[in-house]
Amino acid sequence: MNKQVKVLVIEDDSYICELITLYTEKSGYIVSIANDGMKGLEMFYDSPPDLVILDIMMPEMDGWEVCKEIRKWDKTPIIMLTGRGESYDKLKGFDLGADDYLVKPFDPNELMARIKAVLRRANPMLDANGTIEHPLLKIDRQQYKVTCAGQEIVLPPKEMELLYFLASHSNQVFTRQQLLDQLWGFDFEGDPRTINVHIKRIREKLGDSNPYWNVKTIRGVGYKFEVESQCYE
Repeated sequence: MNKQVKVLVIEDDSYICELITLYTEKSGYIVSIANDGMKGLEMFYDSPPDLVILDIMMPEMDGWEVCKEIRKWDKTPIIMLTGRGESYDKLKGFDLGADDYLVKPFDPNELMARIKAVLRRANPMLDANGTIEHPLLKIDRQQYKVTCAGQEIVLPPKEMELLYFLASHSNQVFTRQQLLDQLWGFDFEGDPRTINVHIKRIREKLGDSNPYWNVKTIRGVGYKFEVESQCYE
Protein backbone atom coordinates (compact mmCIF):
# COMPACT_ATOMS: atom_id res chain seq x y z
CA MET A 1 0.00 0.00 0.00
CA ASN A 2 3.00 2.35 0.37
CA LYS A 3 3.51 4.93 -2.31
CA GLN A 4 6.99 4.69 -3.82
CA VAL A 5 8.73 8.05 -3.87
CA LYS A 6 9.82 9.27 -7.31
CA VAL A 7 13.07 11.25 -7.48
CA LEU A 8 14.17 13.15 -10.59
CA VAL A 9 17.93 13.83 -10.78
CA ILE A 10 18.92 16.63 -13.19
CA GLU A 11 22.73 16.48 -13.31
CA ASP A 12 25.29 16.32 -16.15
CA ASP A 13 27.99 14.44 -14.20
CA SER A 14 27.47 10.73 -14.88
CA TYR A 15 29.46 9.65 -11.81
CA ILE A 16 27.29 11.74 -9.48
CA CYS A 17 24.16 10.40 -11.20
CA GLU A 18 25.31 6.83 -10.61
CA LEU A 19 26.15 7.58 -6.98
CA ILE A 20 22.77 9.20 -6.28
CA THR A 21 20.95 6.39 -8.08
CA LEU A 22 22.75 3.75 -6.01
CA TYR A 23 21.81 5.33 -2.67
CA THR A 24 18.27 6.42 -3.52
CA GLU A 25 17.27 3.07 -5.06
CA LYS A 26 18.73 1.33 -2.00
CA SER A 27 16.26 3.40 0.07
CA GLY A 28 13.38 2.21 -2.10
CA TYR A 29 12.93 5.30 -4.27
CA ILE A 30 12.24 5.31 -8.01
CA VAL A 31 14.94 7.33 -9.78
CA SER A 32 14.94 9.06 -13.17
CA ILE A 33 17.98 10.82 -14.67
CA ALA A 34 18.28 13.82 -16.98
CA ASN A 35 21.70 15.08 -18.08
CA ASP A 36 20.70 18.61 -19.05
CA GLY A 37 18.22 21.22 -17.91
CA MET A 38 15.89 21.10 -20.93
CA LYS A 39 15.56 17.32 -20.76
CA GLY A 40 15.02 17.56 -17.02
CA LEU A 41 12.09 19.93 -17.47
CA GLU A 42 10.56 17.67 -20.13
CA MET A 43 10.77 14.68 -17.77
CA PHE A 44 9.38 16.77 -14.92
CA TYR A 45 6.30 17.74 -16.92
CA ASP A 46 5.81 14.25 -18.40
CA SER A 47 5.95 12.46 -15.05
CA PRO A 48 5.96 14.81 -12.03
CA PRO A 49 8.29 13.47 -9.30
CA ASP A 50 8.00 13.80 -5.53
CA LEU A 51 11.43 15.44 -5.31
CA VAL A 52 14.02 16.98 -7.66
CA ILE A 53 17.79 16.88 -7.15
CA LEU A 54 19.07 19.71 -9.33
CA ASP A 55 22.60 20.68 -10.36
CA ILE A 56 23.26 24.37 -11.00
CA MET A 57 25.89 24.30 -13.78
CA MET A 58 24.46 22.33 -16.73
CA PRO A 59 24.24 22.57 -20.54
CA GLU A 60 21.12 23.78 -22.39
CA MET A 61 19.57 25.38 -19.29
CA ASP A 62 21.21 25.96 -15.91
CA GLY A 63 19.74 24.94 -12.57
CA TRP A 64 18.58 28.46 -11.73
CA GLU A 65 16.32 28.55 -14.79
CA VAL A 66 15.06 25.01 -14.21
CA CYS A 67 14.20 25.88 -10.61
CA LYS A 68 12.29 29.01 -11.73
CA GLU A 69 10.31 27.03 -14.32
CA ILE A 70 9.42 24.30 -11.82
CA ARG A 71 8.26 26.88 -9.29
CA LYS A 72 5.90 28.35 -11.90
CA TRP A 73 4.21 24.95 -12.02
CA ASP A 74 4.08 23.66 -8.44
CA LYS A 75 5.85 23.24 -5.09
CA THR A 76 7.72 19.98 -5.69
CA PRO A 77 10.66 19.88 -3.23
CA ILE A 78 14.02 20.77 -4.80
CA ILE A 79 17.51 20.06 -3.46
CA MET A 80 20.16 22.00 -5.37
CA LEU A 81 23.72 20.75 -5.95
CA THR A 82 26.70 22.94 -6.77
CA GLY A 83 30.47 22.85 -6.90
CA ARG A 84 30.56 26.27 -5.31
CA GLY A 85 29.76 27.08 -1.71
CA GLU A 86 29.39 30.84 -1.82
CA SER A 87 26.62 32.20 0.35
CA TYR A 88 25.34 34.18 -2.66
CA ASP A 89 24.57 30.93 -4.50
CA LYS A 90 22.73 29.56 -1.51
CA LEU A 91 20.67 32.71 -1.05
CA LYS A 92 19.82 32.80 -4.74
CA GLY A 93 18.72 29.16 -4.63
CA PHE A 94 16.47 29.76 -1.63
CA ASP A 95 15.07 32.93 -3.21
CA LEU A 96 14.09 30.93 -6.28
CA GLY A 97 12.27 28.40 -4.11
CA ALA A 98 14.83 25.64 -3.47
CA ASP A 99 14.18 23.63 -0.30
CA ASP A 100 17.79 22.66 0.47
CA TYR A 101 21.30 23.10 -0.88
CA LEU A 102 24.30 20.76 -0.92
CA VAL A 103 27.87 21.54 -2.00
CA LYS A 104 29.93 19.05 -4.01
CA PRO A 105 31.68 16.86 -3.17
CA PHE A 106 29.11 15.58 -0.69
CA ASP A 107 28.61 12.55 1.52
CA PRO A 108 25.84 10.40 -0.05
CA ASN A 109 24.54 9.60 3.43
CA GLU A 110 24.13 13.31 4.13
CA LEU A 111 22.21 13.67 0.86
CA MET A 112 19.89 10.84 1.88
CA ALA A 113 19.28 12.44 5.27
CA ARG A 114 18.43 15.73 3.55
CA ILE A 115 16.11 13.99 1.08
CA LYS A 116 14.18 12.35 3.91
CA ALA A 117 13.98 15.61 5.88
CA VAL A 118 12.73 17.58 2.87
CA LEU A 119 10.14 14.92 2.02
CA ARG A 120 8.89 14.88 5.61
CA ARG A 121 8.47 18.66 5.59
CA ALA A 122 6.75 18.66 2.20
CA ASN A 123 4.45 15.70 2.74
CA PRO A 124 4.41 13.53 5.87
CA MET A 125 2.57 10.85 3.88
CA LEU A 126 5.85 10.12 2.08
CA ASP A 127 7.74 9.32 5.28
CA ALA A 128 8.71 5.66 4.90
CA ASN A 129 8.45 4.98 8.64
CA GLY A 130 5.23 6.88 9.24
CA THR A 131 3.87 6.00 12.68
CA ILE A 132 2.06 8.52 14.86
CA GLU A 133 1.07 7.90 18.47
CA HIS A 134 -1.24 9.87 20.73
CA PRO A 135 -2.85 8.66 23.97
CA LEU A 136 -5.16 5.75 23.07
CA LEU A 137 -4.35 6.15 19.39
CA LYS A 138 -1.71 4.69 17.09
CA ILE A 139 -1.64 5.30 13.33
CA ASP A 140 0.74 3.08 11.36
CA ARG A 141 0.83 4.40 7.80
CA GLN A 142 3.27 1.73 6.67
CA GLN A 143 0.78 -1.05 7.47
CA TYR A 144 -2.34 1.10 7.01
CA LYS A 145 -3.46 0.16 10.52
CA VAL A 146 -5.17 2.28 13.16
CA THR A 147 -5.50 1.22 16.80
CA CYS A 148 -7.86 3.22 19.01
CA ALA A 149 -8.31 2.43 22.72
CA GLY A 150 -6.76 -0.98 22.15
CA GLN A 151 -9.08 -1.86 19.26
CA GLU A 152 -7.97 -2.10 15.64
CA ILE A 153 -10.08 0.19 13.46
CA VAL A 154 -10.51 -0.53 9.75
CA LEU A 155 -10.30 2.62 7.62
CA PRO A 156 -10.34 2.80 3.80
CA PRO A 157 -7.12 4.27 2.31
CA LYS A 158 -8.36 7.85 1.89
CA GLU A 159 -9.80 8.01 5.42
CA MET A 160 -6.53 6.58 6.72
CA GLU A 161 -4.46 9.14 4.81
CA LEU A 162 -6.69 12.01 5.92
CA LEU A 163 -6.47 11.00 9.59
CA TYR A 164 -2.70 10.50 9.34
CA PHE A 165 -2.19 13.89 7.73
CA LEU A 166 -4.27 15.75 10.31
CA ALA A 167 -2.72 13.85 13.25
CA SER A 168 0.79 14.57 11.96
CA HIS A 169 -0.04 18.30 12.12
CA SER A 170 -1.62 18.44 15.57
CA ASN A 171 -3.58 21.62 16.37
CA GLN A 172 -2.99 23.03 12.87
CA VAL A 173 -6.09 24.12 10.96
CA PHE A 174 -6.54 23.13 7.31
CA THR A 175 -9.20 24.29 4.89
CA ARG A 176 -11.08 21.73 2.83
CA GLN A 177 -9.21 22.89 -0.26
CA GLN A 178 -5.82 22.46 1.41
CA LEU A 179 -6.73 18.90 2.39
CA LEU A 180 -7.94 18.13 -1.12
CA ASP A 181 -4.70 19.49 -2.61
CA GLN A 182 -2.55 17.44 -0.22
CA LEU A 183 -4.40 14.13 -0.46
CA TRP A 184 -6.40 14.13 -3.68
CA GLY A 185 -4.04 16.26 -5.78
CA PHE A 186 -4.19 19.74 -7.28
CA ASP A 187 -6.14 18.48 -10.32
CA PHE A 188 -9.03 17.05 -8.27
CA GLU A 189 -12.30 18.28 -9.79
CA GLY A 190 -14.80 16.63 -7.46
CA ASP A 191 -16.97 18.15 -4.75
CA PRO A 192 -14.93 19.72 -1.87
CA ARG A 193 -17.62 18.39 0.48
CA THR A 194 -16.08 14.94 0.05
CA ILE A 195 -13.81 16.03 2.93
CA ASN A 196 -16.88 16.47 5.17
CA VAL A 197 -18.02 12.94 4.40
CA HIS A 198 -14.63 11.41 5.16
CA ILE A 199 -14.32 13.35 8.43
CA LYS A 200 -17.80 12.20 9.48
CA ARG A 201 -16.89 8.55 8.86
CA ILE A 202 -13.58 8.88 10.72
CA ARG A 203 -15.39 10.31 13.76
CA GLU A 204 -17.98 7.55 13.69
CA LYS A 205 -15.28 4.88 13.71
CA LEU A 206 -12.99 6.46 16.32
CA GLY A 207 -15.78 7.73 18.57
CA ASP A 208 -16.18 11.25 19.93
CA SER A 209 -15.74 10.72 23.67
CA ASN A 210 -11.92 10.71 23.80
CA PRO A 211 -10.59 13.16 26.46
CA TYR A 212 -7.15 13.52 24.84
CA TRP A 213 -7.76 14.42 21.20
CA ASN A 214 -10.46 14.88 18.60
CA VAL A 215 -10.97 15.77 14.96
CA LYS A 216 -12.48 19.21 15.36
CA THR A 217 -14.47 21.37 12.97
CA ILE A 218 -13.39 25.01 12.82
CA ARG A 219 -16.56 26.69 11.65
CA GLY A 220 -16.16 28.62 8.43
CA VAL A 221 -12.56 27.44 7.99
CA GLY A 222 -11.97 23.69 8.00
CA TYR A 223 -10.65 21.01 10.33
CA LYS A 224 -7.86 20.23 12.76
CA PHE A 225 -6.67 17.33 14.88
CA GLU A 226 -6.89 18.93 18.32
CA VAL A 227 -4.69 17.54 21.08
CA GLU A 228 -5.06 18.46 24.74
CA SER A 229 -1.64 19.71 25.83
CA GLN A 230 -1.98 18.48 29.43
CA CYS A 231 -2.12 14.86 28.29
CA TYR A 232 1.60 15.09 27.44
CA GLU A 233 2.68 16.74 30.66
